[in-house]
This record gives sequence, structure tokens and C-alpha cells, in this order.
Amino acid sequence: MLITSTFLTEGISGWDILSNMGDGWRVEEVMTPHPNQGATQNFVSSYGPCMKAQLVDLRKKGYNNYLMDKVQPHIRISDWYAPRFDCASEYEMRVELLNKKKEAIHIFAPERVNFEQWNDQNWHEMTHVFKNYGPGVRYVHFVHGGRDRQYWKGWYGIRVTDSCVEICPSEGR
Repeated sequence: MLITSTFLTEGISGWDILSNMGDGWRVEEVMTPHPNQGATQNFVSSYGPCMKAQLVDLRKKGYNNYLMDKVQPHIRISDWYAPRFDCASEYEMRVELLNKKKEAIHIFAPERVNFEQWNDQNWHEMTHVFKNYGPGVRYVHFVHGGRDRQYWKGWYGIRVTDSCVEICPSEGR
């Protein structure tokens, strides 16, 4: 996995905080068991928009230009998110494949996911696989977050954990 602080062992370190509104981000124990038993904590957003990002430098992680340009291995991204049962919330994600100038080559930006109040509080996984993206990919920019939609003081917004970026060389062309 190429994302730092996947299971929050380092807290918020490794993440660039893009917005930290309301009462900001917080780390807490999971409220509902996660399908991956290693995920015992999550980040939780507040009543204002909370967004965080990581920039993965593929070369620094050991993926050379030849591999990325000629083989073009699949790049799999995933993220787990869950609402709180008693508060409406929203989740959003955006992942960009960037060139050496950090310009976007490909973008995965699904629509925001909205949860109503009194939901099941279950974990959901957002996944995408980038394929046949062409030469020049040098970075992966992973952004996610959300907020509670009832503007309650505290941490009632979307929960995120177990974020992942993987390079799958055996699944390339």
C-alpha cells in the first residue's frame, strides 16, 4: 500500500489537510466493526467540510518510468467510509493520476455519496482501477473527506479509514 497512515498508527501525519472546518478532523475508535479487522480506528469529519489528501510519488515508492510508461500497470484505489446512524452526512473522493509537472492525466471523481439520518451505519467501499492511462504518470493524488449535513457541533460526519493505492504490475498490458 502506498498511502501513509492507513490504519492511523501515525495519526493525521502523512496527510495534507485541505479543509478542517467545523471542529475539524479527529481520530476515533470505529463505531461499527470494519470488514478488515486491522481497521480499528477511523478519521471522522465535523459539521464543516473536512478534506485531506496525500500525494504519492511513484518513483520514490520504487516504480520507475519504464514500468509506468511501457507496462502501465493497473493502479487500484480504494477507500472505506461510513456514516454515523443518527446524523445525515456526505462523503466525497477524488483521485488524480499526475504527470511530472503534477498536471492531471486521468481523474476519478464519483458523485458525492449522501446518507440520511437514521441509516444503517455500515461501512462502504469506494474502488476504482485505472487502466490504459498512457505514458507519463508519476504521481497519484488521493483526496477524500466529507461532513455532517445537520451542522451538529462535534464529530458526527463521515468516517474514513483503510485508504489504499496499489500498483498491480501483473495486471498491466
